[in-house]
Amino acid sequence: MSANKAARIGEEVWKTRIDKVNAELVTLTYGSIVAQLCKDYEGDYIEVNKQLEKMGYNIGLRLIEDFLAKTNMGKCINFKETAETISKIGFKVFLNITPTVTNWTTDGKQFSLTFEENPLADFVELPDDGRAQNELWYSNLLCGVLRGSLEMVQMQVDAHFVSDVLRGNEVTEMRVTLIRTIDDELPPGED
Repeated sequence: MSANKAARIGEEVWKTRIDKVNAELVTLTYGSIVAQLCKDYEGDYIEVNKQLEKMGYNIGLRLIEDFLAKTNMGKCINFKETAETISKIGFKVFLNITPTVTNWTTDGKQFSLTFEENPLADFVELPDDGRAQNELWYSNLLCGVLRGSLEMVQMQVDAHFVSDVLRGNEVTEMRVTLIRTIDDELPPGED
């Protein structure tokens, strides 16, 4: 599937098949969750990152079904098509944004998603405690969502942020790496 076709599908699904939720409500609710985690883990931002990723993973496990139902998407041919689908359809359908797919490795198993906008980070300032700027990945939930949803379609990936405008970087960039394609496996003892 071409990038243009993916963009058209994402736009059509966003306009016609999605119940819209107020973006500010989502942003404020997510901010409350992150703030509560920071409080619960007493400023241990590494643990907050883990919890956000874990929450996102659990969301991704379920969100993929909604995505497939709304888009009628078939299986992607390769990881490059998967990247375009994530960017131009997945993010468009659920967050009404379209990050740019960049920085492919020569083996085609790693790329970056560069975000010009991130609705989760609207109205956000990281705590000024000298550590949050270096340790907290505020939108880490998104990494978990990608990991969980791709696992459900037989792709084990690693996803992590490498830069964030909230940390003072010029762009927000997530790196996605294909670890392996998961073969359909029967449960033990079921041949």
